[in-house]
Amino acid sequence: MTSLSRRIVLLAALLLGWTGAQAALDAEQRAFVDEMVRKHGYDRAELTRLLEDAQFQDGIITLITRPAEAKPWYEYRAIMVTPERIEQGVEFWQRNADTLRRAEAELGVPPEIVTAILGVETRYGRNTGRHRVLDALFTLGFGYPKRASFFRKELEQFLLMTREEHLDARTLTGSYAGAMGKSQFMPSSFRAYAIDFDGDGRRDLWGSDADAIGSIANYFVRNGWRRGERVALPASGVDSRHQRFLEAGLKPGFTLGELAAAGVRVDTDGLPADTPCSLFDLDEENGPAYWAGLQNFFAITRYNRSELYAMAVYQLSREIAQSHAALERKNIAR
Repeated sequence: MTSLSRRIVLLAALLLGWTGAQAALDAEQRAFVDEMVRKHGYDRAELTRLLEDAQFQDGIITLITRPAEAKPWYEYRAIMVTPERIEQGVEFWQRNADTLRRAEAELGVPPEIVTAILGVETRYGRNTGRHRVLDALFTLGFGYPKRASFFRKELEQFLLMTREEHLDARTLTGSYAGAMGKSQFMPSSFRAYAIDFDGDGRRDLWGSDADAIGSIANYFVRNGWRRGERVALPASGVDSRHQRFLEAGLKPGFTLGELAAAGVRVDTDGLPADTPCSLFDLDEENGPAYWAGLQNFFAITRYNRSELYAMAVYQLSREIAQSHAALERKNIAR
């Protein structure tokens, strides 16, 4: 095929919306290969072939520009905190009771929190994503300028992860953003926080409930979770005087006492006035609802930096815990 013929074929494919494997890497992608060779000792030809196999997916760009967290809270909650997720969460807890109990004993994260994360992320492993992780990270790393730097770093971490764990980079699947397994860890999180909790010598977040449970609990502990402490408290009396608190972010930067002194009413449930907290609002159908977020709420946002996400996990966890306790009482009564 002549050079002109190749150009015609490529142009026709582009006009038809083809998203096939890369014919050749562009300058930016070759620079990425150069960096991986220099920093990590990759074989240039082998890595080039791998990236040439990556497929650019326009649909991934579309998906990342309209995340569920862009919805108002009352719509988001209706998706995430459902009777089905609650029931499936109780079933997951029952199946994995010993492992969840062990994770709490060793790492301090309650079973309902770990279970709720799995419920929100993948419906307890039922939906771990259908995109090749290689395609997702390649597409976002080189086709989504807004966060290209972040996703190129995750592509680097993914390549290192697959080499270290002896996994096939061409076959692993995950979300449109490159999150993987039952726990939906990004590659950097996998390398930093995933643990072998079932003792088989592998960190398997796709096939092992135990590894997913242990890894989630480890993630929380390493990101500031405090054993036995509360997550969030309802607040009221918030008005325009308190804007500075609402704009301060989700990291606890003031105290319950400071909120009280400013006229914000918080159901502290006996917590001391010097307890660090944040203040945030959520859109209910009839107006905003206000909450004081404690350190453990902030720890949940390290998993996904959204107050909607963290509140969905928290509320789902409470529903699961209540349903699980009711089932336990019923079983004891028999």
